[in-house]
Amino acid sequence: MIAFRRLASSLCLSLAFAFSIAGGASAGMVRIYVTNSAGDSVHVIDPATNQVVQEFKGPEAMHGIAFSLDGARVYVSNEHERTLDVFDRAEGTRIKQVALSDRPNNIAVARDGRIVVGIARGKGALDIIDPATLERRVSIAVNGRVHNVYVSADSKYAIAGSIANKLITVVDLAREQIAFEVPLDKGVRPMTIESNPDGSPKRIFVQLSDLNGFAVIDFAAQREVARITLPKATASFETDAARDTSPSHGIGVAPDGKTLWVTSIPNNAVFVYALADLTLLGEVALPALKVPGRAPMSSVPNWVTFTPDGSTLYISNASMRAVTAIDTASRSVKAVITVGEVPKRINTLVMN
Repeated sequence: MIAFRRLASSLCLSLAFAFSIAGGASAGMVRIYVTNSAGDSVHVIDPATNQVVQEFKGPEAMHGIAFSLDGARVYVSNEHERTLDVFDRAEGTRIKQVALSDRPNNIAVARDGRIVVGIARGKGALDIIDPATLERRVSIAVNGRVHNVYVSADSKYAIAGSIANKLITVVDLAREQIAFEVPLDKGVRPMTIESNPDGSPKRIFVQLSDLNGFAVIDFAAQREVARITLPKATASFETDAARDTSPSHGIGVAPDGKTLWVTSIPNNAVFVYALADLTLLGEVALPALKVPGRAPMSSVPNWVTFTPDGSTLYISNASMRAVTAIDTASRSVKAVITVGEVPKRINTLVMN
């Protein structure tokens, strides 16, 4: 019998999903997957050793990454060819390309296996891919190009964000129609979702263009209820000027539902907040990129994912060709793992 669970259990939903599957895998095997957006490879990390244990080649301009419910397939959004690329997990070989309505960005998977793909060009849409046929079955038109998309823990909603239209769109997955929209004053960047005990969304934490911090959306009220600015940097780091419009670009709720972790490019750090009242608990400085004759450069910390027990947080560092592993208990760097060019999306797969 095949079963699955979300990394964040019934309490919360982070940027990563974890699935439990039966058959063909070692008991309790956990793997961290990262796409390299400026290269043509996916790196797979064993969190027990913090070593790369698999690398498979894919297309150029890979972006989002997720998994089939049985863990047999890896899904990657292919920006260059405007497809969803399907890989055999064990072999690391591409087995199918699914044509999409336009260029994709992030992807998410629902409990019934449907793959939801955010479309970042044209007028914007959510493409829904059937997991049995691996064909696009519908495109849901939304108001603005989609930068990110997530599925709630109860799988009742897909939640998408638009940078250009400064909008969160919530889609009812049963009806495959827009349920409601939440307008904001800035472009919508990465998000993470806090869940109620039944898995329904409670709050959405949203990073915004030009904000070194995040906004808090009350899901039931369908509106912003708070905005948090991260502490000012105590040191100066060089960074790519193109990153100035998105200073905080990685956020996740820990699996135990007690803390919120937020990356900052200008601070070259990750901050941790108490989830209940959003008080700042601490900061973890990240390794700086050191080039002779230059000031220290930010590692450009981006997306985050956790191990299922929440003991380790993994952060993709776009300028360092690396992933940083953070011990969440001691709030310290435990490893820096070399991967490919401009690592971006990062996700966790758990197999029993």
